[in-house]
Amino acid sequence: MNMDYKLILASNSPRRRELLGGLDVPFEVRVLGGIDETYPKDLSGEEIPQYISREKAQAYSLQPNEVLITADTIVYLDGRVYGKPADEAEACQMLRELSGRTHQVITGVTITTSQWQDSFSSVSHVTFAELTDDEISYYVRTYRPFDKAGAYGIQEWIGFVGVTSLEGSYFNVMGLPIQRLYGKLREHHIL
Repeated sequence: MNMDYKLILASNSPRRRELLGGLDVPFEVRVLGGIDETYPKDLSGEEIPQYISREKAQAYSLQPNEVLITADTIVYLDGRVYGKPADEAEACQMLRELSGRTHQVITGVTITTSQWQDSFSSVSHVTFAELTDDEISYYVRTYRPFDKAGAYGIQEWIGFVGVTSLEGSYFNVMGLPIQRLYGKLREHHIL
């Protein structure tokens, strides 16, 4: 890493911390609470998580040597956004709707310094097998996926038994398209 920069990840997600940590570069986690994650209703698809990641970045004040990474992930099916479920019933309903279908997982990422900002998105297509109500109920009760868009983590039991195909980045589905992020950080001479 270019030691002129201090890398900051603005995320509570343990998966994002793990993925960024996989680059073997030092970074710090800095999280502000109460950031509004709503978006204009006229946005769709890739525009939504990019917008939210930029809004998250606007909440931070940066020193000249700091590089901030913000991200937002959505599950998208038939023009509908599947965010984080509020409770067990909503998580089960989301998984029933994803069952036997192909959906998109879209992550928007924004890299911000005091001088510039760059946003991009990554799209992966995930296909689920037909899931039984018992499988869905077991997963939700056991893994409690209330902090995950679409009510699932591909790296958990439901991914092992339910995902029949994946087109795109596996790590994007986990919440951070780390290969694309690495490329962007290199492009901006941060790494």
